[in-house]
Amino acid sequence: MLTTIAVILVILWLLGVVTSYTLGGFIHIFLVIALIIIVLRLVRGEKVI
Repeated sequence: MLTTIAVILVILWLLGVVTSYTLGGFIHIFLVIALIIIVLRLVRGEKVI
């Protein structure tokens, strides 16, 4: 479930960068959260994707 959320957040971030319709700094905060989730899964030894 965390992986799904992380992937969705990364996709939304990329969409915001491409279309330039970002919500200010919020989309970058979402990206950081997604990366933290991915790193935590890697540290725990779980499969990321």
